[in-house]
Amino acid sequence: MNYIPRHIVQTIQRFAASFPIVLVTGPRQVGKSTALHYSFSDIPYLTFDDPSQQLSVKQDPKTFLNMHQSPRIFDEVQYVPEVFPYLKMDVDSRGEQGMYYLTGSQQFSMMQRVSESLAGRIGILQLLGISLRERFGDSLHNPFIPTLEFIQQRKSPTSCPAPKLWEYIHQGSFPVIVTKQVQAEDYYGSYVKTYLERDVRLLTQVGDELQFLQFLTVVASRTGQLLNYSDLAKEVGITGPTAKRWVSILVSTGIVYLLKPYAANVEKQVVKTPKLYFLDTGLACWLTKWSSAEVLQHGAMAGAMFETFVVSEVLKSFLNAGREPSLFFYRDKEGKEIDLLIEDAHTLYPIEIKKNATPKLDDARNFSVLSQIKGKKIGSKVILCSSDVPVLLGQDTYALPVTFV
Repeated sequence: MNYIPRHIVQTIQRFAASFPIVLVTGPRQVGKSTALHYSFSDIPYLTFDDPSQQLSVKQDPKTFLNMHQSPRIFDEVQYVPEVFPYLKMDVDSRGEQGMYYLTGSQQFSMMQRVSESLAGRIGILQLLGISLRERFGDSLHNPFIPTLEFIQQRKSPTSCPAPKLWEYIHQGSFPVIVTKQVQAEDYYGSYVKTYLERDVRLLTQVGDELQFLQFLTVVASRTGQLLNYSDLAKEVGITGPTAKRWVSILVSTGIVYLLKPYAANVEKQVVKTPKLYFLDTGLACWLTKWSSAEVLQHGAMAGAMFETFVVSEVLKSFLNAGREPSLFFYRDKEGKEIDLLIEDAHTLYPIEIKKNATPKLDDARNFSVLSQIKGKKIGSKVILCSSDVPVLLGQDTYALPVTFV
């Protein structure tokens, strides 16, 4: 198999030296179990996708663990939350690190059981699709925080001409597609069908799966926009509370990411609604029927898809390093907006996202609104774009290729 090394492997191994249990969460088929296999090839593996194994745990969790002693990899643990209290008893009695390695979808009910049963005993990581760094074989494992030192030392790993970049955006980041084991157009239909039949049914009773698919498509068409439950509900013909519940399902299963607005210590009135992003642009393109990368690049959703792709790449850089991302956007009632704010050590790094290859200093004009924020330093100002090389646009203001992320 054409395996692409995952950056999260290094973080899994670091966590295993500090916690008795490591849990890798994330959407379906992004490579969670493969990453654990790659990290710990000598540890026995068992999946709870197997109904007989689910039944064994549900009937007698204690005996099950006695029969499958650590170290052990357990896949798809969201199906057997009954095992968590018994994992706690086992790790408490033995006091060792790196005993159990779990994978599962980051569903609210599962994470609630994890928090209740395994607090202080488990290191939790989230894995998304293949990042550009992983695709290019880039060795950088640090999260994207564009300090001056980062910009000066960072070397773009590979030249990525615009047509190739748009091919990546249109293709998406699922491992089997990136490694060309299956064509994207053949893959996504099966993926959505499995997602509806397995993950959605597990979380809620959706009366009409075709209506939920319609909702999923409408959400994909709104990627990069402010979240508006009423608009989504009206478009699909459901109630506002149902739309809110369905968005929470998309978030908990790793399909959608909600970017929070920055509101701390801001004098001007700012919007309080999050922005919605699909976490995989390939899936969003398939749902919204963009037939090719070239058509997408010149289409009405090009800006939104490019922004979605960049936000996802920044998010991956934090998650793969085991860091909780402190990401925001800014928009005030006067219409001034900053696409992305990265907060680190009381410093804000403003980022504008432009799909063209030749951004101008004027594209950073809204960064000046940050001067009103009290108690925060303003770091390097960045425009992420489709250029091949970094460019200094003005004092502390840089245009950087997406490959810098």
